[in-house]
Amino acid sequence: MNSNTKKILCWILKVVAALIMLQSLFFKFSGAEESVYIFSKLGIEPWGRIGTGILELVASILILIPRTTIYGALIAFGLMAGAIFSHLTILGISVQNDGGQLFLYACIVLAISIFLLYYNRYQILKFIASKFIQKKQTLK
Repeated sequence: MNSNTKKILCWILKVVAALIMLQSLFFKFSGAEESVYIFSKLGIEPWGRIGTGILELVASILILIPRTTIYGALIAFGLMAGAIFSHLTILGISVQNDGGQLFLYACIVLAISIFLLYYNRYQILKFIASKFIQKKQTLK
């Protein structure tokens, strides 16, 4: 796969992840019945619903900005890992007869987040290395 193809694939995946998270914001912020049900069952309604919505909005924006993609992917990874864990332990795969749609969306965003983190692994390693170098220089 050549460099341009990888960049195009990366952008498509970024947009898909952002759209999945952004489309759920209306339901979270409007207090839609399904969102209230989910977060009530988790015992974190309303602040968990609103907080999750804010974090999904931030993750969506950060994913779409090339310099901050890794931060958005890390936030999305954490959110989706939590969502999947909640589905597997408390909510069930299918929530209110949605056929597992929310679970599937969480799995898709998690997979895309993992891909984006892997794709940008050198940027992550460079960032970590720069922090160690700074710390080592301040210790001298």
